[in-house]
Amino acid sequence: MRAVIQRVSSASVRVEGKVVGAIERPGLVVLLGVTHVDSPDDAVALAAKTWGLRILHGERSASDLAAPLLVISQFTLYADVRKGRRPSWGDAAPAPVSEPLYEEYCRALQELGAHVERGVFGADMAVEMINDGPVTLILDSAEMRRR
Repeated sequence: MRAVIQRVSSASVRVEGKVVGAIERPGLVVLLGVTHVDSPDDAVALAAKTWGLRILHGERSASDLAAPLLVISQFTLYADVRKGRRPSWGDAAPAPVSEPLYEEYCRALQELGAHVERGVFGADMAVEMINDGPVTLILDSAEMRRR
């Protein structure tokens, strides 16, 4: 799994013009991609890492501040652009694999105590956010497994 995590002052996601998820105070936006080798254990470990990252003001974590999270599925995080000008999506897991792992990641965050807002899996979404800092990190479960 790959997560792009951004510290935000506020954020929202719209589908067909309607807000489907929003955080209106400082928190985190997580763009989450899933690849073929990911497992529920990866989702749980990545959720715990996300919840505990000390990237909010005062070197505090979302768990310290009960900061909300907006989690959006993002298969394009696994784009392969090494050849030509058109990205290949072969490394992104198909929806029957990735959607349950996206849901597991969100569920694991909620079990840790997080307030989780979501996009709509597979939908065409418009995301608005105010990146605070800016602070943007990339987490990869494959890298976490190697350590």
